[in-house]
Amino acid sequence: MTQGASQGTSKDVGPPSGPQPPAPQILVVCTGNVCRSPLVERLLQPVLDRVFGIGGVGVRSAGTGALTGEPMDRRAAGVLLGLGGDSAGFVSRQLEPTMVANASLVLTATREHRATAVRMHPRALHRAFTVREFAALLRGASIERVPTDPVACLAALAEVAMSRKVHLAGQNPNNLDIVDPYRRPDDAYALMRAQIAPAIEIIGAALTPAR
Repeated sequence: MTQGASQGTSKDVGPPSGPQPPAPQILVVCTGNVCRSPLVERLLQPVLDRVFGIGGVGVRSAGTGALTGEPMDRRAAGVLLGLGGDSAGFVSRQLEPTMVANASLVLTATREHRATAVRMHPRALHRAFTVREFAALLRGASIERVPTDPVACLAALAEVAMSRKVHLAGQNPNNLDIVDPYRRPDDAYALMRAQIAPAIEIIGAALTPAR
């Protein structure tokens, strides 16, 4: 084998050099980061793992008034378990502007949380929605195919959602929020489940049409 042939072959082997870009991330926001946002985080992450592979898109959560360092609320963790999720290893954290800036998509429990996130990083305006708002905007949307690239996919869904905001005109804005069940009766936890679970199904369906 000639030296030239050997050199030519060496160019086709080995892993790519240089640091790899970080995986895109979805940020979920509520108040204490022990009930609503961790529930969404732990339900949405497996959906994204199935679509993009483990590590393809990360889901993390934070709170505007976080009970920093605390595990998931016991009854919220029970709701998660009932939906097939696992709260093991979860630790609450305080929302910071850099988290919003670095997120490809921001999903919040309420409109107030969405406003707080956008105030921290105004450029997130067009990629920030409440969880139920995002699901309502994607439900019934004509999405024939979404990009396979995770960053492009999240950007495309955010663009579709923004373009459909007129469809929510006249609706009760409270229907866009998730109830805060913390330290409230079990009925509040049941309502939280009823509000979050269908939204996760709709978002998951929007990620996978004709892929």
